Amino acid sequence: MIATKTVTNTLNGTIHSLKSVIPLPVVIKKPILIDHPYEQQKVGVMIGMTGEVRGRILIDGEEDDFSALGSRMFGMMLEGDMLLSFIGEFGNMIAGTLATSISSTGAELDITPPTVMSGKTKLYGFTKAILLPFSIDTVGEFSILVAIQDK
Repeated sequence: MIATKTVTNTLNGTIHSLKSVIPLPVVIKKPILIDHPYEQQKVGVMIGMTGEVRGRILIDGEEDDFSALGSRMFGMMLEGDMLLSFIGEFGNMIAGTLATSISSTGAELDITPPTVMSGKTKLYGFTKAILLPFSIDTVGEFSILVAIQDK
C-alpha cells in the first residue's frame, strides 16, 4: 500500500513544480482520484519516476495551449518538431523540479527521459492515480496525472 505521506509529498511537489517552472499565474483545480485507465485525448508528455517514489507523471493539454505556453515562456511561437521538443522539455522541467522537491523530504526520486505522446492514448499499469487539472492565465487548460506505484 502506498503511504499517504508519499502521495501528499508527491502531490505538493507537483504543485510546487508547476508554480516554480511556469512564469505565469497558475490556477490549481481540485484533484480527482483515478482508478481506471486514463485516456489522453490530445498531446502530452510522460516521465517515469524511479527510486523510493516510483510511478509516472503525464502532462496533458491541447497543442495550441502548449504552443501558447512556449510563446509566453520563450517569446516565439512553436510548431511542428520544435513544439514537440518543447513539450518534452517542459515535462523535464516539471519532473526535475519535482525530484528536487521530493529530495527535500528525504526521499530519493529519479526521472526517466520524456516520452511525448500525440493523439488518443490509454494509459494502463497503475492501481490509482491523481489527476490534477490546472489552468495557466492567458494560455489554456492542462492536466497532470500522477500515478504512484506500490513498492
